[in-house]
Amino acid sequence: MKNVFCLMLLSLFCIVMTVDAQPPSRRRAQQEAEKSDNLTVRASSQYSPSVDFPADMKWKREIYRTIDLEKEANTALYYPERPIGEQMNLFSLIFKLAIEGKINIYEYNIDGNEQFGADYVISPKDMLDRFNIYYREKLVNRRDTVIVIDNSDIPSNEVKSFFVKETNYFDDRNSTYHSKIEAICPVLHRSDEFTLEITKYPMFWVRYDDLETYLTSISLMTSDYNNVSSMTVADFFESHLYEGDIYKTTNRLNRTLAQYCPTDSAMKAEQERIEGQLKAFESNLWTMDTVSEDTEAVTDDSGEETSGQESEEANATEPANSKRVGRDEDDGGQKSETKAKTEKSKSAKKSKKERSVSSSKSPVKAAPRASVRRERR
Repeated sequence: MKNVFCLMLLSLFCIVMTVDAQPPSRRRAQQEAEKSDNLTVRASSQYSPSVDFPADMKWKREIYRTIDLEKEANTALYYPERPIGEQMNLFSLIFKLAIEGKINIYEYNIDGNEQFGADYVISPKDMLDRFNIYYREKLVNRRDTVIVIDNSDIPSNEVKSFFVKETNYFDDRNSTYHSKIEAICPVLHRSDEFTLEITKYPMFWVRYDDLETYLTSISLMTSDYNNVSSMTVADFFESHLYEGDIYKTTNRLNRTLAQYCPTDSAMKAEQERIEGQLKAFESNLWTMDTVSEDTEAVTDDSGEETSGQESEEANATEPANSKRVGRDEDDGGQKSETKAKTEKSKSAKKSKKERSVSSSKSPVKAAPRASVRRERR
């Protein structure tokens, strides 16, 4: 009996040692991974995040845009106004992720700049209290409380625009030009109870890299004609299908366009100027070879040879707005004049030759040959 009891204790001890055989560092890494990433293993393996900015980039320009969800190109980010089952718009997704603690939300500063440090992280409860969004707290495990919000209380229908920070940069490692979104800020549009005037309230900043992984799970309806046509939110942003007006660029004075553009026309002109600078930089990165391939010699009627390049230069001196028909008529006239001159010269040579032949046939006495004797020295 004692032997059986000893064998049972020995087997139990072996089982405990086997369970604790996993290194502490591996267990710690698994726990940190579970805390930092709430995605499933399948989702993590199927999605690869975007590449970070190169550390030694030679050129970049930061642009701030306003995405108006009432524009036709951006309405896919607004539909549906309220979550319908698993289908929701962009703000509803951001809102739910922030309430569940899966992403951090950051303070929107007065100057409009984004700060992603730990000191600028705001809690979901503070955000709800600040914008008067109804919620209730539920007790869990007799000690912890969680925030519960019904879908009808999510103000997704009031968020009618977004601020986005867009970085345009040149990657000299592979000589490519890129445009990437860095941050997103939802903007509430609320009307005053008495004046009915619309006031815009920027809510918070979200890092796009934190949000990008979840954007692959939300589909957008991209067509009113074909309701089956859809794409993910991540593809929508990566393909730059949105339309946004520039309201600020990163500058040394930290000024917005509204601070130095007094009128709407001046604002529009400044936006077009900045857009033109971005397009010009991208187009000037590579130049096309404009040398003509037609270099064969061309022989004119006078017998002289001219290269194809010289003939192209001669044609280039003509006015750019002249019609092709006019050029053909001029060329035809010049050719006819040259041909007439050639025929005239040929006829003159022929008549001269005939005169010389006739003169040689006429009886003319030959002149006496003078004999000259060379003196000897």
